[in-house]
Amino acid sequence: MSSPFIGEIQLFGFNFAPMGFSQCNGAVMSISQNTALFSLLGTYYGGNGQNTYQLPNLMTRAACSQGSGVGLSPRTIGENFGEDTVTLLASEMPMHNHVFDLHTQRDVTKRTNVPSAGASLLIPTQISPFLPNVAPNTSFAPSMLSPIGGSLPHENDQPYLAINYCIALTGIFPAFS
Repeated sequence: MSSPFIGEIQLFGFNFAPMGFSQCNGAVMSISQNTALFSLLGTYYGGNGQNTYQLPNLMTRAACSQGSGVGLSPRTIGENFGEDTVTLLASEMPMHNHVFDLHTQRDVTKRTNVPSAGASLLIPTQISPFLPNVAPNTSFAPSMLSPIGGSLPHENDQPYLAINYCIALTGIFPAFS
């Protein structure tokens, strides 16, 4: 393997930082012990800039390029964005319908409270999902479908594969072109 640039971030398929690297976990670093890396990173990722700076934190985060693309918001180096959880509001959902296939089983001997292929789990003694005393082709009772979630947030993670992001502490100082 060739010598990495100081500050270069690499992915490793094992669970430790190789010699000359540190995990990208937001660790606080001493400027006096890592002046070359501090001169490249500054306080983009945290630290007080007098005695300390921080490494990038890519734990539970996806990496994103800096700058902007057509129709995208500009991103500056070290900027955190996105949400760990989201509360979905009814106003954010597109209009849609839920379809139910219903079949009548008038033969009481064929009704069951045990799941089986092609059967409903509605037990005859349960409260009916239908409005009482109405003709066929009518609406469900209002309690049949109702909002769920209680305005609480849910996780909003994209699919992940756990990989070890590490940053080079030693190596070649990158030249500016």
